[in-house]
Amino acid sequence: MISVLLAGCVTILSVISVQTINLDQSSRDDASEIKSFNNTHSNHQGRFFPLFSVVRFANSECLSSIDQLNGTCFTRRECINYGGNPSGSCANGLGTCCVFQKSCGSTTNMNNTYFVSPRYPITYRGGERCTITVQRCNSNICQLRLDFLEATWAQPNATGFCDLDVFLVSGGSSTVPRICGENTNQHVYVDFNGATPITISVDTNADYAFDRRWNIRIQQIACDSVCRAPNGCLQYYKTVSGTVMSFNFGTTENVRAPQIGTRQMVNHRYGVCVRMALGYCSIEWSQADIFSFSVSGDTGTIGSDIIGRSLFSLKIFCVNLTKINLSYRICFARSQNISLFAPAFNYHVSSTGTDLVAESGDSCINDFVIIPDPRENGVAVNTDRFCGNGFITKTSNLKPFVLYVVTNGDEVQEVQNKGFRLMFRQLPCAV
Repeated sequence: MISVLLAGCVTILSVISVQTINLDQSSRDDASEIKSFNNTHSNHQGRFFPLFSVVRFANSECLSSIDQLNGTCFTRRECINYGGNPSGSCANGLGTCCVFQKSCGSTTNMNNTYFVSPRYPITYRGGERCTITVQRCNSNICQLRLDFLEATWAQPNATGFCDLDVFLVSGGSSTVPRICGENTNQHVYVDFNGATPITISVDTNADYAFDRRWNIRIQQIACDSVCRAPNGCLQYYKTVSGTVMSFNFGTTENVRAPQIGTRQMVNHRYGVCVRMALGYCSIEWSQADIFSFSVSGDTGTIGSDIIGRSLFSLKIFCVNLTKINLSYRICFARSQNISLFAPAFNYHVSSTGTDLVAESGDSCINDFVIIPDPRENGVAVNTDRFCGNGFITKTSNLKPFVLYVVTNGDEVQEVQNKGFRLMFRQLPCAV
């Protein structure tokens, strides 16, 4: 049995060669995975000829029977020898779907390896640096995609610094920022620096009582793959529509003692890219909901009635007064209902709550998002920076489609920021 490396992400062939005579036990183990082979006997010479039956199948991605995890198709013996867990069949029953699950202090060159916390899925109390070293499975690998299937770490401190738990990536040619907090369903891409291995680390502090756990899927991406993320893209989406979240985005405050702080982390500078679909020429960015954008300022001092109010409704009261030959009409307004004998009518102010707390341009110095060549209702906007506690829908025709995220190193004044959750929608080309 041999394995042959071919060009591609994990295009490896499992080859089983079975001689018809003198089979040892290990050969019989692999031979059992072959559906049929032929024996030939020569009556004239009265002996067996050593003929072979060769079965080949690609070591492609497969779906295991264990929690529907992605695995790689190998023979059963290969899977065990490589340290994997056989789970289900593949290659029309010739192979077994092999799942590679690794934890602290491990090394892998297998595609679809799962890097998990100690004793996963049991929560982990922390106390050590947990690392995995990832080597390329062949010379045509240029990139890793890391999917945070589950990632729950301690929150940053009040100023946005990951001082207790921190996720780190080193050895690559592209930069991944320090990450902590709640990041389930996030993902990042990192480029290989030639043949240099990439090290993924999680530092934890056992002195801080917290139920941590993580399960990170590691995919190796070929240099010529259509799935490879472009340069400068930490995150890459390949759908017509979807949702993008900042790391550790959440609807609740960071309540880590001794004070309420920000969920947003310091020193994040990265690009979020969207692959342009065929027949689509522009992209629209919008808030997922009225509370899904708070990236700068003291969010805690802004009432939810201000951020959340889609329309200010004022009740206008007027009283007619007559004195001698003069008539007066006195009017006043209240934003809440009051009991008066005077008749009243409603007056609606056109500014929405989002308009009141959305900021842009020179107001966005420290923490902001950038949308290149933005437009609002078809009209060009004179800035590409947006921050504050609200986001007004923007479109962009500039290719490639990208959203840049910037936070600085000082979050002292950025209280109760939760980050952002924005929706994107590609718009069809004009006919």
